[in-house]
Amino acid sequence: MRKLLVLAFIVATAYGCGLPIFSPVLSRVVAGQDVRRHSWPWQISLQSDSSGGWSHVCGGTLISSHWVLTAAHCISDRYNYRVELGKHSLKASEEGSIAVRAADIITHEDYNVLLSRNDIALIKLSSPVTFSDTITPACLPDQGVVLSHGSPCYVTGWGRLSTDGPPADILQQVLLPVVGREICSQPDWWSVLATDKMVCAGGDGIIAGCNGDSGGPLNCQNPDGSWDVHGIVSFGSGQGCNVFQKPTVFTQVSSYIGWINTVMTNY
Repeated sequence: MRKLLVLAFIVATAYGCGLPIFSPVLSRVVAGQDVRRHSWPWQISLQSDSSGGWSHVCGGTLISSHWVLTAAHCISDRYNYRVELGKHSLKASEEGSIAVRAADIITHEDYNVLLSRNDIALIKLSSPVTFSDTITPACLPDQGVVLSHGSPCYVTGWGRLSTDGPPADILQQVLLPVVGREICSQPDWWSVLATDKMVCAGGDGIIAGCNGDSGGPLNCQNPDGSWDVHGIVSFGSGQGCNVFQKPTVFTQVSSYIGWINTVMTNY
C-alpha cells in the first residue's frame, strides 16, 4: 500500500515520488549548508502579494501534479498566493523554474492558532505542473508511522540563517535528528505543547529551522533511497531559532493521511 496515496494522483510519468534526479549531498556537519542544485525538487516557495509584489513567506512540498502541502499558519485570507517550483536561488532567474497561482487553499478545519494544533494546509494549483529534472513530488509516509528517536532527517528551506540574520537566497538543508515524543514532551522541553500529532527534531541549541522555513518539509529517507516528507515546519521557540531543548516542531504528516486523501479527492 506504500505511496499509493500520492501515486494515485500523479499523471503517468518517468518521475516517481521522492526520487530526485540529482541526489542530495548529505552531510552530518552541525550547520546549515547550501543544497546541491535541484536535489530537493519537491521543495517550493510559497509567495504572497502582501508587500505589493510577490515575496517568499513560507516553504511547502509538492505532493502531486496539482497539490502542495504547507502549514495552516502560513495562510491569510487577506492575500493572494502563488507557488514557485524548481527554484534554487530565490533571487535569480532560473531555467526550469515556474510560478503557478493557487486556485484553492484548504486549511485544516480544526486548526488552532494558539496551540499550533492541526497546523496543516493543502494548496491546489491553478494548473497541473509537468514533472521534470527540477520538479518532482515527494512521497508521503503511511498512515500512523512514528519516527524513532534519533532518526536522521533533513529540514530544507529559505528561512533566516540565524535568529536575527538575513533570509537565505540559496536553498538550505540541515540535519535534524528526531527527538522522541517521550523526551520532547518532558517539562523542560516542549511539555504539553508537543502532542502525538507532532514531530520534534533538533534541540541541541545550535541548529534548527527558522523564520521563513515554516510550512517546509522534514525529509526522511527510506531504505530504498526514496524520500518521505514526515513533517511540516510548524513552530519553534519565541526566544530564538536555536534554543537548547526547544527543537523545531513539525506537524506529523502520517497523522493526516486520511485528511489529505479526503481533500485531494473532493476538490
